Amino acid sequence: MARFSVVVSPGAGRTEVVGRLGDAWKVRVAAPPERGRANAELAALLAEILGVPRRDVTVVAGGASRRKVVEVDGLEAGEAERRLSRRMSEPG
Repeated sequence: MARFSVVVSPGAGRTEVVGRLGDAWKVRVAAPPERGRANAELAALLAEILGVPRRDVTVVAGGASRRKVVEVDGLEAGEAERRLSRRMSEPG
């Protein structure tokens, strides 16, 4: 199981992984930070990038905070980092 930190900016113009911010991944989501919408959009984005089902991505800490901890079932931490890094190096 992979576990990593993300810093989320809700209400952005588009939903995307921006890059690294210290020990965390910086992610922008278009959804507003109300009623779990930003967390749901974050989980959907990470599931798509990591190639896992949405149900395997869970915000396990920081649900009401910009800084969160995410767990991904069925994926090792190193592989999650590789997939996120690969996404950052893809054009456009």
